[in-house]
Amino acid sequence: MRRCHTATAGTNRGGEISEVEPDVLEELDSLGRATGIEVDDAQDARADQAIDIIHTPFDPEKIDVVTRNTTVDLLLSRIRTGRVDLQPDFQRQAGIWRPTAKSRLIESLLLRIPLPTFYAAEGDDEEWAMVDGIQRLTTIAQFIEPEAIDREPLRLVNLEYLGAEYDGKTFDDLPGRLQTRLRETELIVHLIRRGTPEEVKFNIFARINTGGLPLSRQELRHALIPGNGRAILREWAESDVFRSATGDSVRSERMVDREMILRFIAFRLTSPSDYDHDDFDRFLREAMRNLNTLPAHEVERLWTEFEVAMIAARQTFEQHAFRKRDRKGSSRRMPINKALFEAISVNLAEVGGPGMALLTERRRRVEKEFIGLMNDVDFQGAISQGTGDPGKVRLRFARIRKIFESVMSR
Repeated sequence: MRRCHTATAGTNRGGEISEVEPDVLEELDSLGRATGIEVDDAQDARADQAIDIIHTPFDPEKIDVVTRNTTVDLLLSRIRTGRVDLQPDFQRQAGIWRPTAKSRLIESLLLRIPLPTFYAAEGDDEEWAMVDGIQRLTTIAQFIEPEAIDREPLRLVNLEYLGAEYDGKTFDDLPGRLQTRLRETELIVHLIRRGTPEEVKFNIFARINTGGLPLSRQELRHALIPGNGRAILREWAESDVFRSATGDSVRSERMVDREMILRFIAFRLTSPSDYDHDDFDRFLREAMRNLNTLPAHEVERLWTEFEVAMIAARQTFEQHAFRKRDRKGSSRRMPINKALFEAISVNLAEVGGPGMALLTERRRRVEKEFIGLMNDVDFQGAISQGTGDPGKVRLRFARIRKIFESVMSR
């Protein structure tokens, strides 16, 4: 989803950006609030539909989607033994899932009202990564076996049909016949089996309309690529240096903050000059898998670079860090641009400590050069349209690096 911040762009005959400033479309979260991030089309121009383009041919015979008619008890058994990944920090629309909403879900089961279908992906070890239905399944587990997910028991409140008779009750307080009814409730799970091409798997899940809003690509990566990278991205996104550098303006619900950090890591693991992918989303998936396998000392090195780069970005660009500037250099603050975040943060990390100090000291020169760069049509295109294109990736990194080198050399 998007919303418009400014007027439509134009160019004059000389190829420079005209007085009319470009549209700035800002991503919205599931509740319609601005995320603080400019819409980025690196992965697909059809971002509103969130449907991946299949970039390489695949064998349709390898697509293996099966429907499992299982029971609550069997799913709880999988949770107990770690065979279902509930991704406990993946809480889309968290504000909706209050005690009343959770209680109404349990009430539906008690009334034998069928629940919507669940969607999961099978891992190499036959573990299920739950992509759609996480909160429903978490609520069921919290009521029936809270210890399995390390939660306090859920007590029913504000029931609509069962009335005061069951208000305040936990699972243990229910009559045995109702406990059995809950455990034997049948649930439908559409399972994408391992062996299905990864790109197709992501395409399928991108089409799932969870709660009326398609999953963001970082939510999909989080769901389908489990490992230590999840915790790393969360911790860095919650860090004081990241929040300060971004003006504490990035909403975390759609995991856009984690994607920004993953982009930094991706371009520290693969030099922008060596980037040649035709699928930016695949590039980030590969980076997340690589992050899962990095030794601790490599993660620590990356964190040190990231920390210093965030501090330097804040000190050098101040409240405009990672944001476009209008051609007159006004004080109006734009939403954060992901492509600028990559180019600025990675270049700062490459500059190193002494260079960062010099840039901070000469920040007014940096600002002047950067505002001048906003008049460059090619650069504007490299941070606004088709930003995953290899040529545009190399261009924006090179232009930012040129600014830094020019300021440091004077």
